[in-house]
Amino acid sequence: MLSNSRLLVVEDDEDNLEFLKRLLEINGADVVSATSGEKAIEMILNDTSIRLVLMDILLPEMDGYETTQKIKEINPKLPVIAQTAYAMQDDRKKCLDYGCDDYVSKPINKDLLLQKISFYLNLDSSS
Repeated sequence: MLSNSRLLVVEDDEDNLEFLKRLLEINGADVVSATSGEKAIEMILNDTSIRLVLMDILLPEMDGYETTQKIKEINPKLPVIAQTAYAMQDDRKKCLDYGCDDYVSKPINKDLLLQKISFYLNLDSSS
């Protein structure tokens, strides 16, 4: 389904990270991960094969909003999907205002997440 696409999962919670890695790998993705915003930015700078970022918003030190802004400065076309425990409409708007392309709330709906990732990967390959 995800056709060996390289995805970066930015998540500081070990259980959530393992869940997401397993879900994405089972569906054909090549998954790399970062547990902080700083590490995510370093990975984006050093790995041009990353095709999509799944970004936790609640990260220590540099949060997901700031990390997304910096990633978009490096590569404005790289899709970033925010994932957060917040589920309010204002939170979705804030994610989009900071440069995220889309948003999923926790607990993660697996089918919805895979659908959104597939959409952005297909959008990327058609441009």
